[in-house]
Amino acid sequence: MTAEIVTIGTEIIIGDIVNTHAQYLSQKLASIGISVLYHSSVGDNPARMQEVLRHALTRCDLVIVTGGLGPTTDDLTKETICEMLEIPLVEDPRAKTEILEFFRRRGISCTENNMKQAMVPENGVIFYNKYGTAPGMAVQKGTSCVIMLPGPPKELRPMFDEQAFPYLKQFSDREIVSHHIRFFGLGESTIADRLGSLTDSSDPTLALYAKEGEVSARITACRPTREEAEAAMLPMMDTIRSMFGNDIYGIDAESLEQVVVRELLSRKCQIATAESCTGGLLAQKITSVPGASDCFQYGLVSYSNTVKYAQLGVPEWVLRKYTAVSRQTAFYMAKGALKNSGADIALAVTGLAGPGGGTPEQPVGTVYLAAATRQYTWVRHLTLGHGKGNERDMIRNVAAKNALDMARRILKNNSSL
Repeated sequence: MTAEIVTIGTEIIIGDIVNTHAQYLSQKLASIGISVLYHSSVGDNPARMQEVLRHALTRCDLVIVTGGLGPTTDDLTKETICEMLEIPLVEDPRAKTEILEFFRRRGISCTENNMKQAMVPENGVIFYNKYGTAPGMAVQKGTSCVIMLPGPPKELRPMFDEQAFPYLKQFSDREIVSHHIRFFGLGESTIADRLGSLTDSSDPTLALYAKEGEVSARITACRPTREEAEAAMLPMMDTIRSMFGNDIYGIDAESLEQVVVRELLSRKCQIATAESCTGGLLAQKITSVPGASDCFQYGLVSYSNTVKYAQLGVPEWVLRKYTAVSRQTAFYMAKGALKNSGADIALAVTGLAGPGGGTPEQPVGTVYLAAATRQYTWVRHLTLGHGKGNERDMIRNVAAKNALDMARRILKNNSSL
């Protein structure tokens, strides 16, 4: 079965609201073997809505329409669709009762225009709204199916999960299952080259996606049952794991910080941070993980040289000779954080996030990372960004991720911690 998702709303077209529904619904539909081929958006104009919807129905079996079901004069989704499909609108007694009760509970008078939300397609399937006033609905015309859902996410998502999704399962006899293998420390082109012919596989499929500092490989299989799909993916997943080893940091939803915190907790180890250019972002990533309070010992933001010297013990001669952005300063920052905290591992970050401060010898994006344990200290030099300006947030984020990856690899490879 093929599908198109059509998002209604002038506010989306002009950019006032970000369309998050398409991603959410596409993922849900894929899980039951419904292939989403197109995403469309159109403003609150009946003629243009009909044009988009007619086109959608000519190329897909299922059209899911979000938005435009409310009480105002520009909420015209069901009126437009029912006129186009020649389906009359009738009042639904339950929807009317629930709308009146919604306002009564809040002590608000229900105005007449709200009652238009109780009008539904004749012989349609109604999805009643637990969190708002506009019901959703499904209508079938010939071989086509149209589902209409309210626009607010807090209404759409529970309605889809609890009512529309079970309704749609009747149209699918297959399940699509995906897993995401997360890489860090290798570029997309390097991974693609090493994967070789695996990227040409059609069953299961393999696709690479890059984002800031990391790469994901999505493996997908389609089978009558989830168990069969999982079994079909297993050989490819095992092959990739054996090829890349520690360059893989997790599977599916795990983030680098989740992996690091899990490793720290499993080893009963403590971590500390000392940050300059990342300004506390590294500590924030770690402490965003539930349970981090049992492994995060200490965090210091040391933007100034005075703090680096007074709080972390970076020698003044190092700061004078090598500057704050140097391999030597990162080394002493990590050693100082380790000493001050009594932790098992300490991470340090210093660098130039920009947009100013760079030189030809030391451009914006120059970053030094250090990781110290009681036995060893490691230092890495990175050059991040493309020198285009306005990359400050990216540089800080990727620097923090690289520091986490240093900790992950050290924890994996050092059983003595």
